[in-house]
Amino acid sequence: MALKRKNKVSASFSMSSMTDIVFLLLIFFMLTSTLVTTNALDLVLPKSNAQTVKKQRVSVSINENFEYFIDKETVELKYLEAQLMEKMTGQDEQVVILRVDKSVPVEYAVEVMDIAYRNKFKIVLATQQKR
Repeated sequence: MALKRKNKVSASFSMSSMTDIVFLLLIFFMLTSTLVTTNALDLVLPKSNAQTVKKQRVSVSINENFEYFIDKETVELKYLEAQLMEKMTGQDEQVVILRVDKSVPVEYAVEVMDIAYRNKFKIVLATQQKR
């Protein structure tokens, strides 16, 4: 009596599962790379263990020469509040990212915090990650 094997091993390989994994990895890295915040100016920020901000709305920077910037545009202090109000109109979450060089006295940062407080903006102080 001749018995035949019913389970035959197939020599073909399906690439569909491999392409699915590669596609999912591609989507993952594309999404995580957009969440990285970059410094608009070359500032030496203070260090802390705080987490990074996921979405950056408006960035106010103060460099070592005590110059104010909104994103990458230079702004005088007397026009800072008006320009911040203009940038914040129409945004659902009004958040200001404050980037201050660590050599700048705290009074300069407090001026920007006062503007944010008067206009009820949320303010986040940016720092570098401790190593």
